[in-house]
Amino acid sequence: MREFKGRVIAPGTVTAPALVSHGGLNTLASFQKALQFGDKKATCGDQNNPDLYGKEMLGKALCLPQTIGSTTGGLVLYCACAMERQPACMLFSKPIDSLAAAGSILASVWLDGVSMPVVDSLGDEFLNYVKEGMTITVSENGTVTVN
Repeated sequence: MREFKGRVIAPGTVTAPALVSHGGLNTLASFQKALQFGDKKATCGDQNNPDLYGKEMLGKALCLPQTIGSTTGGLVLYCACAMERQPACMLFSKPIDSLAAAGSILASVWLDGVSMPVVDSLGDEFLNYVKEGMTITVSENGTVTVN
């Protein structure tokens, strides 16, 4: 068991299995099937991300360095939350970009009963340590425990 401390972007607590990407998450490509074609499991559609492509993101602790892609990223995250097709949480090893932060924050403020805690700046050591399927627990203060 290891603990990592990061910065809280969107508050909340959750325990979920880890889903790990060592490359950037193209938000639009990853969530397109869930938002446009009714994929309720939020299967990652980004063919350029071999760590995530074809894997279900719904209910997972999505561990990643950063998001990449177009300016739609924030809206995509907000819509995924509004449609209840979001990861259980998003955990960034690097500082979050402004678009992903905006979408996460708006979802936490505007959507009642929907939670997707987001913590950033967990460090490269976090991303090197966590493996797919490990149990992740996110605390309100930004502590992330990996079992």
